[in-house]
Amino acid sequence: MASDDDDDTGKLSMRQIVIRSSVLAGMVAVPSLLAFVISWALLDDLLVAAIIGAVVHFIAMGFSLKISKKFLVRKSP
Repeated sequence: MASDDDDDTGKLSMRQIVIRSSVLAGMVAVPSLLAFVISWALLDDLLVAAIIGAVVHFIAMGFSLKISKKFLVRKSP
C-alpha cells in the first residue's frame, strides 16, 4: 500500500495540507497577537491595543497570499 507522500499526481496529501495550513495560520496570527499583548502592556489602553493588533493582522493577511503560493505548492523532484 502506497503512503500519502508517494502520490505521483503532483497533489499534496491531506496531511501535508493540514500541516502547512496550520503553520501558515500561525505565521499570520502570532504577530498580531504579540502586537496586541505588547501594545496593551506598554500603553495600558485596550482600544488602542486592539487597533494596533488589527492593523498588524491585516498587514500579515496581505502577505499571506504571497506566502501561501510558495508554501502550499508541491516541489517537483
